[in-house]
Amino acid sequence: MRKLTSQGERAVADLSARYGVSTDAVRAMLEAVRLGNGTMAQFSHPELGGRGQWMAGGMTMVGDMFNHGLQATVSGLASELSSLLASTPVYAPGPGPVTAPGPGPVHQANLDSWWPAEFGRPGSSGRQGDSRYAVFPQARRLAVQSGSGPVRVYDMLDHAIGGVQQQQGGLPGALSFTSQYGTFTVESLPLVSPARTTPPAPEPAANPASGTRPAAAQPERAAPARTDAGAVLVALERLGDLHQRVLTDEEFAAKKAELLSRL
Repeated sequence: MRKLTSQGERAVADLSARYGVSTDAVRAMLEAVRLGNGTMAQFSHPELGGRGQWMAGGMTMVGDMFNHGLQATVSGLASELSSLLASTPVYAPGPGPVTAPGPGPVHQANLDSWWPAEFGRPGSSGRQGDSRYAVFPQARRLAVQSGSGPVRVYDMLDHAIGGVQQQQGGLPGALSFTSQYGTFTVESLPLVSPARTTPPAPEPAANPASGTRPAAAQPERAAPARTDAGAVLVALERLGDLHQRVLTDEEFAAKKAELLSRL
């Protein structure tokens, strides 16, 4: 983990005392919220119920799904850390490049900009296993780095990425994402940089009679896995299941309204 400033150390100690968890748990959540650009977190810590997720203004899920006290603790802690990251330089400056200034929920000093600087701040970022990713919706770019390997930048096309997971049964570091079209892998997206090593297809031969080349065939774009409405309906079904097992009535109603607004 990156080194904290004196302000960051004091804030972590204060939150540890107020929420009754160790400073290690607070720092783990702090890093998870930072990687989620202050709006979401995917965390894993035994004091926080193991693996879980948090979304600003949305749902909070913990491993001990029926422990509502722990759920409230995680939600409150993550919310305070999100506000802290937006207002206070809690991390000491790192050696990496600095991203261009711009609006965002995380203070400029707290960013760890391993992605190309010209993209500015990501809409969301995070880590799964030994891979990390950053999503840039306005530029339609997805940056991915596995371990200490090169940063690969992909064209997101018209995907609106809403989730990420380690690809099951795939190569080490392989990631799969979810969007309005369902689940897809980074390998299905056009690679922008570095350039692919596969040699380009040869150009069509010239027509001896006319001296012109036939037009190159344009690849057909794969059809979406499902329509926007279909994706929303699937999400509503999953939300209903979560309501029965985990979510409170208020959380369920808020998330349902958000999903229905997309129809």
